[in-house]
Amino acid sequence: MATDGSRATVELSAAELQGPGVVFCPNPKMPLWSNHPRVFIDVATAGVGKCPYCGTEYRLKPGEKVHAH
Repeated sequence: MATDGSRATVELSAAELQGPGVVFCPNPKMPLWSNHPRVFIDVATAGVGKCPYCGTEYRLKPGEKVHAH
C-alpha cells in the first residue's frame, strides 16, 4: 500500500478482487482503529475506485484485466 499524503492507494491484481470486479473497504490490512462500515467498490468499470469513507483509492495494477466468471 502506497501512501499519498493522508490518503492511501492500493494496487490490486484481478485475482485479489473479492467478487466480480469489486473490492471491499476497509481491507484486511487496515488497522482496527480505522474501521468504518464495509463498502463494496467497483474497480472493474474504470480500473479505479475510491472509498467514500476514508478516501482510500483502489486500482488495478497496470495491464490487469477483469474477466467474467
